[in-house]
Amino acid sequence: MRNAHRTPNRTMLCLCLAACSLVLLLAAAANVATAATRADLARESTLEQVLQRGVLRVGFSTFVPWAMQDKKGEFVGFEIDVARRLAQDMGVKAQFEPTQWSGIIPALLSGKFDIIIGGMSIQPQRALKVNFSIPYEYSGMSLVASKKLAGRLKSLADFNRPDIILAIRQGTTAVDAARKYMPKAQVKYFDNEAQTIQEVLNCRAHAVVASEPFPAFQALKNPDQLFLPVAKAVARGPIAFAVRKGDPDFLNFLDGWIRVVSDEGWLDERHDYWFRTDAWKGIVE
Repeated sequence: MRNAHRTPNRTMLCLCLAACSLVLLLAAAANVATAATRADLARESTLEQVLQRGVLRVGFSTFVPWAMQDKKGEFVGFEIDVARRLAQDMGVKAQFEPTQWSGIIPALLSGKFDIIIGGMSIQPQRALKVNFSIPYEYSGMSLVASKKLAGRLKSLADFNRPDIILAIRQGTTAVDAARKYMPKAQVKYFDNEAQTIQEVLNCRAHAVVASEPFPAFQALKNPDQLFLPVAKAVARGPIAFAVRKGDPDFLNFLDGWIRVVSDEGWLDERHDYWFRTDAWKGIVE
């Protein structure tokens, strides 16, 4: 009777051991596959590609004083400083790729460059297409208006009328600000801010809505024709780097870099230079 009971017990024990061995083998295989996947992702990361290439390709569009050309044709500005410092800390060179703002996200997604460093604010619609780093700066929207056409207008409500024409650079957050605060006004869209300000100077539009400090600079530059009708910013949004989706390594590096240079005060120092002084005007005018 004892032998009769032992045989099934031994069989069951063998089956259990075999099952355990299979589970362990499957787990080991899964771990190997996971490690291989992680290694592949690391190799495919934009960060690794930039390091191997030795060049960080930066997409941007010109916004004064975020990015612009000096008298020699070289790019200068707050974003240019940021991009150069980022590339320097990565041990690579910065290669600048000027791009029309309206097509800058498609250009990033197509692989024309590695990152957008161009005063881009975080917006849900944009976040559907790209990943954003943590903010490294904040930008406000304001108005600069024609004294001849809008000299008596002193508030956003005054500009929220069907007979008011606003000139705005297409694809920018200024468009959203105008729609939110002045939905009744007419809007003319342009490819760059130089065109928008010219429209107001020629009295074909009442005001320009744009990122600070462009409106203030234009009012100072053209005091006989332009003024700032609203003292405070219309809207304020976080500015961040934009990268392609599916690249956690690159995004993690950028977030860490922003924290480091923010803590040391470098970002504030460069921002104050470009946005709160005119010491740089001699190199661009």
